[in-house]
Amino acid sequence: MNEWFELSEPWWHFAARGVLTYVGLLVLMRISGKRSFGEMSAFDVLVLVLVGGTLRTAIVGEDHSYLGAFIGVASILLANKGLAWLCTRMPRFNRLVEGLPAELVRHGRRDAEVMRRQNLPEAAFNRALHAAGMEDESSVVIGRLEPNGKITFVRDIGKQELRGR
Repeated sequence: MNEWFELSEPWWHFAARGVLTYVGLLVLMRISGKRSFGEMSAFDVLVLVLVGGTLRTAIVGEDHSYLGAFIGVASILLANKGLAWLCTRMPRFNRLVEGLPAELVRHGRRDAEVMRRQNLPEAAFNRALHAAGMEDESSVVIGRLEPNGKITFVRDIGKQELRGR
């Protein structure tokens, strides 16, 4: 039972490794783009599982105690809480962490170049339109790929009312 709590390294190694792993993965996710996990496909779930398994060693190393893993997880949760605290109090820092939305549609016209840069397939865009109750983008004033990977649309109310008559 004692081996469950005997650490192979000082406790702060696990805490530092957890925080560094969290920040490193955050940077990698930011680099990979908004679409990384906005609409979870089977491929995204697979990547998520593989990333988690691969980073386990980065956090706990060769330690097999329960305490080491809990210290690592606690440090990640504290880093996440700290980052959220900073983001709510510093809008510029939040923009750096989250990024800005990408404008996909303006006044009923898709921007194919932005969609390519964001790695957004036509099929995914069309699914988002259909989920919003639209067949095409003609009634969209503005459509954005938000920093969280979701696609949002603002409709032109005037065109909506004319179609209903």
